[in-house]
Amino acid sequence: MYAIKTEKLSKYYNRSRGIESVTLSIEEGDFFGFIGPNGSGKSTTVRTLLGLIKKTSGEASVLGLDIERDKNEILKNVGYMPSEAVFYSGMRVSETIELSARLRGAKCSEEAKKLCDRLELDTKKKVDELSLGNRKKVSIVCALQHSPRLYILDEPTSGLDPLMQREFFSILEERNRQGATVFLSSHILSEVARYAKNAAIIREGEILVQDSVANLGHTGVKEVTLRGITPDFSLESARDVRIDGDVVKFLFSGTPRELMTALQPLSFYDMTVEDPDLEDVFMHYYTREDR
Repeated sequence: MYAIKTEKLSKYYNRSRGIESVTLSIEEGDFFGFIGPNGSGKSTTVRTLLGLIKKTSGEASVLGLDIERDKNEILKNVGYMPSEAVFYSGMRVSETIELSARLRGAKCSEEAKKLCDRLELDTKKKVDELSLGNRKKVSIVCALQHSPRLYILDEPTSGLDPLMQREFFSILEERNRQGATVFLSSHILSEVARYAKNAAIIREGEILVQDSVANLGHTGVKEVTLRGITPDFSLESARDVRIDGDVVKFLFSGTPRELMTALQPLSFYDMTVEDPDLEDVFMHYYTREDR
């Protein structure tokens, strides 16, 4: 069974595009990265999947449940972490976490305590007194304490310091090994490259590509580095050009013969050609004219 499956899922805000014809298939047990910059449609996709906003057209299911007809059942069985952590004013951390559990009809105080200890979260403080990072920790505990089958996490690490980010992903990897599905919506490519098995890239509300993270590096695009190049470097077929002194790096999509022909007029003393990393692949899909 698919943990998440959509078919031409669209959401419009009056005439403004939110997402358009989003088609995804995410199997249970996957650690899936959903990549795109702010405004690309990641949060709209997440909120539509959870029934928090009403779709315009298309079909979608989460854990085999219809996103509109079975919205309450989905919310009960999913660990959702929104991009912004907002809580009821005046409540203590412990009260907020307990309320989240009660809303799901779950008893998970023991698991909540383990998570609070690992994240070094003071449960006696009021949520109004917390820093952004500590509010994020509360949101993490609320999303994870009931040990659901699916985690939908929207930009979860913003505000967390590097040590807490590492601990957070350690927890996610443990849950994933136990069979849970993780859907990680993020614009931080290093997170997706390090932890995700499969990923999709979204741009302007449309899915550009979905594949394994390993396969995304084999797009026919190569990262070329030239050393000893002149400062007035110019190559029409080069994309995402980065110049540092007499070293230039760029992406090239074409055959080796086409690359050598393009480089023939240039003067340089060294060249390397490598598979690009995920960030370069991302830039390739975001900058090429023929999508």
